[in-house]
Amino acid sequence: MKKIAIEFKPISVIAGKEFWDRIRNRWVLAVAVIFTVFALVIAYFGAAQQGAVGFRGMDVTIASLVSLVIYLVPLIALILGYDAIVGERERGSLELLLSLPITRFELLIGKFLGLAGALSFSTLAGFGLAGVLLSYQLGATALYHYAGFMLSALLLGMAFLSIAILVSVMASDRMRASGVAIGLWFFLVLVYDLLLLGLLVLAEKRFSLSFFPVLLYLNPADIFRILNVFGFKEVRDLYGLATVLPAALASPWMLGSAMVLWIVAPLGVAVWRFK
Repeated sequence: MKKIAIEFKPISVIAGKEFWDRIRNRWVLAVAVIFTVFALVIAYFGAAQQGAVGFRGMDVTIASLVSLVIYLVPLIALILGYDAIVGERERGSLELLLSLPITRFELLIGKFLGLAGALSFSTLAGFGLAGVLLSYQLGATALYHYAGFMLSALLLGMAFLSIAILVSVMASDRMRASGVAIGLWFFLVLVYDLLLLGLLVLAEKRFSLSFFPVLLYLNPADIFRILNVFGFKEVRDLYGLATVLPAALASPWMLGSAMVLWIVAPLGVAVWRFK
């Protein structure tokens, strides 16, 4: 038991410092307020293009909030973690940290856990407050689906934070790290789906695309989208997912496991590279 306490104490110290640094600079509060305001506005005006406003069913509300999460959460996670290591290196504090009785693994995991705690707190606080207000309008039973939505948003943020940590370890300076982070956000959130759509159009006339569902698993943003819209028949038909994604690959457990892998794999590579 003593050995375990010694191993985890440095991690908890680093994680606590990262978390409270974000609390003190009001970053967590700002993100939580943004999530709350945007969630309520989108939930109320999400059906305006159909000529209606107001809080409607939870399926429509979640479908409207998915776009907000896909754009904001990955961007915030990447901005939060891109300089976690390379920033310490440029400031000259990385050598000082590594001179302390702490391993590189403990330092990296501690930073990830601290940033993940800050991102989780802001995500759950922001969407949680909106969920309480929505449950008052839509009923308490709607909270079940909304809780699943918040959990998937949390996993999406952790996946992109893990990618940001990997970028921070690999980059030689903060400028390059920020450029790579923004480039990854642009590609995974905006460009990737356009490429898949073009591939689908080409496949209809020239070749079979039986491996297309696997391509969706190569992007955590797509996994999040499918995880939240496939459970609702109306939304599933609207997105056309039933024609491109087999039911076996649309299992919440399968999608959730893939999202966890997106968290573990980049972080594992970052640990290996940092050591």
